[in-house]
Amino acid sequence: MAVAASGQGGILLRVDPAESAALVAGSAAQVAVMRGREMPGWPRVGADELVDESALAEWVGRGIALARSLPAKR
Repeated sequence: MAVAASGQGGILLRVDPAESAALVAGSAAQVAVMRGREMPGWPRVGADELVDESALAEWVGRGIALARSLPAKR
């Protein structure tokens, strides 16, 4: 999975957990929290940051890039 709709609005996307903190620090993304636990590698981008197709495409592209870099499931 590369990107998912967030129940809180906006999107969740999958990124390299090692790069998650830097991405969150340098953008409007926040680390997703599920059942009270932070989920490194799954930033949430609010709907207010996805104001146009270009902004959405940039974030979705990050998630797709990581998904494509992973080994195929068999």
